[in-house]
Amino acid sequence: MRGFFVSRPIGALSVIAAAAGLVACGGGDDTTTPTTTAIPQLAAAQAGTLSAACASLTGFTYAGVTIDSAATVPAGTLTLAGAPVAEHCRVAGKLGSRTGSDGKTYAIGFEMRLPQAWSGRFFYQGNGGLDGSVVTATGSTGGGPRTHALQQGFAVISSDAGHTGAQTTAFGFEPQARLDYGYQAAAKLTPMAKALVKAAYGRTPDRSYFGGCSNGGRHTLVATSRLAEEYDGFLAGAPGYNLPKAAVSQIWGAQQYARAYTAGATTTANGATIADLSTAFTPAERTMIAGRILAKCDALDSAADGIVSDTAACQKAFSLADDVPTCSGARDGTCLTALQKDVLANIHAGARTSTGTAIYNTFPFDAGISGNGWAAWEFVNSLALDPLAAGVVFNANPAFLANPLTASIDALAAAITATSATYAVSGMDFMTPPNPANLSVLKNRGAKVMVYHGVSDAVFSYDDSVTWIKNLASANGGDASNFARLYGVPGMNHCSGGPATDQFDMLTPLVQWVEQGKAPDAVVASARGTGNAGGVNAEVPASWAATRTRPLCAYPKVAKYKGSGSLELAENFTCQ
Repeated sequence: MRGFFVSRPIGALSVIAAAAGLVACGGGDDTTTPTTTAIPQLAAAQAGTLSAACASLTGFTYAGVTIDSAATVPAGTLTLAGAPVAEHCRVAGKLGSRTGSDGKTYAIGFEMRLPQAWSGRFFYQGNGGLDGSVVTATGSTGGGPRTHALQQGFAVISSDAGHTGAQTTAFGFEPQARLDYGYQAAAKLTPMAKALVKAAYGRTPDRSYFGGCSNGGRHTLVATSRLAEEYDGFLAGAPGYNLPKAAVSQIWGAQQYARAYTAGATTTANGATIADLSTAFTPAERTMIAGRILAKCDALDSAADGIVSDTAACQKAFSLADDVPTCSGARDGTCLTALQKDVLANIHAGARTSTGTAIYNTFPFDAGISGNGWAAWEFVNSLALDPLAAGVVFNANPAFLANPLTASIDALAAAITATSATYAVSGMDFMTPPNPANLSVLKNRGAKVMVYHGVSDAVFSYDDSVTWIKNLASANGGDASNFARLYGVPGMNHCSGGPATDQFDMLTPLVQWVEQGKAPDAVVASARGTGNAGGVNAEVPASWAATRTRPLCAYPKVAKYKGSGSLELAENFTCQ
């Protein structure tokens, strides 16, 4: 089968990767003896005000730090979700300037935004994709951001994780840049950021939080292990905590789709020609599949409302083989061929080597398969982004993949756990939390973890987050809910989008849990229909109210209809 693929580095990769979030996951099986130590209640943060003149922070001194600018940002200059941001001080600089082994200059670039009216809290913003960009330090939270840490009075830091956008296609060849991207940038910036907070407010933060989605979610779960003493609350969205495995999985998936795509069909991504894998499953076919899933699973939560809340029950109820018609003639959007069914079944069963060894986790069937974000990750990013990650950044012998559609999956899967003379730390070691199921340090400090994940995430599997919470529970006597909780978002694609209620604020309940002991059994989420200030989600079904709300329940509970009242209101559902 003839294929078209990226045969050169993609110069604009960092832009798309930062915007979308790049690959992730695979589950850890670590266990630890449950502790009997009582979990302490952390004290609430106390508010303060900026005590130093913003411009004076250009004189901030810290080993290895250069401050490039410090300037006041007047109220309303920056707006988030249609709301003005209060006056704050923006400080930009870099840490650890050095000449890399490739002769290029590297540094960890950062910006901090320090509100005039301070909550007494600090937020480390984990960014997406392959990083490489110091994006605005707003501390965005939720699938469709409604509130941000900066708006809530947090001092917020954002960084490029140790390389610039211009270096993003090649930083994987530089050993230290790999380590900074994986985890060391966050470890180096954390004490510096707290020192800058002290210089600005006269004291260090009372409470510190770490959060992000996609690769930012990975950064967050890595921090739960590596920086457990430094942070009190962790908010991980769609965490790619086994990112190297997910990258290989995506390339494996592209090879599966290539079995069913229209030979010779091409599209472009970042100016390069690639195979148009979307011809393997057209929008009409994916919409049909979503409809068949809804037909079997929608009412399992006692409400036929276009949302599959009971994901686990759906995997038992829905049969791709039996519930989706098999084409007897030409493809027309109402059926799938036997080959298409085989490909889709393989995708959901999870990537594996030629000998059948699992590489990554399974993916659940969910109505969000119709989403544009699902298609982008499966058909485009699997060829435009993941080959760079798996071939260069996580590989013990980095090299650009000339043809992802013919690359050896066995070799790629082996390379992410291997080392070499130059790259002494494997991709899995520098990218993943060392002990994802052993969070005893975090737990015994009184810190808390909240994870949210779209059930229809096509790159980082929701099942991988379920594996994480199950392993964590097993390591804590069967229940970790007193310090860690997972919230699935039915229909949501990667971090946002899809037919879903994907707008929510999880930072506020996390703060309340950490500082007041109020454990969040559910978080109310809303649809982003017409008129939404945080941005409209065009994939909200026309049959839904524009402001539909639903409770996102802490796993393993699911939202069940109470039996009366409007299907558009969260108050008429309960977590069971």
